[in-house]
Amino acid sequence: MLLETERLSLREMTQADYPSLCRILQDEQVMYAYEGAFSDAEIQEWLDRQISRYQKWQFGLWAVILKETGELIGQCGLTMQPWKNQEVLEIGYLFQRAYWHQGYATEAAEACKEYAFEVLHADEVCSIIRDTNTASQRVAIRNGMAVADSWVKRYRGIDMPHDRYVVTRG
Repeated sequence: MLLETERLSLREMTQADYPSLCRILQDEQVMYAYEGAFSDAEIQEWLDRQISRYQKWQFGLWAVILKETGELIGQCGLTMQPWKNQEVLEIGYLFQRAYWHQGYATEAAEACKEYAFEVLHADEVCSIIRDTNTASQRVAIRNGMAVADSWVKRYRGIDMPHDRYVVTRG
């Protein structure tokens, strides 16, 4: 395990996590900010990208395991993301719908923020969130973040306004 919280453990994902990722990434409601569910091939590409991030950066989106059951209930972690003309360190999170509104995303995101500051010695970390994704915006705010700037990202042929929520090391 890379990180532990009161209720959660975070670890690197492996190919064995593919079925659990399908439960997240193929749920239309979970994936509304991405304009729809992913295909099997897109999920495999997503998983491969995380594994390559672990090799390149020693971090990426991690599997979020509910300690009580051992079930993979989501993913949360740190990635380098393009933002305007730079790359920024981002905390991202996606959870199975059955585990929404129970504080798991906030708990995992706070642990990732601490990791960014204490282990990676980052000066700031952000969450890049689509302007319509109010649930993720609330997680960012609970994680001590505030909107720093905005940008329109083009994804799946659609212009999507995003806000970058930022917190700096205190």
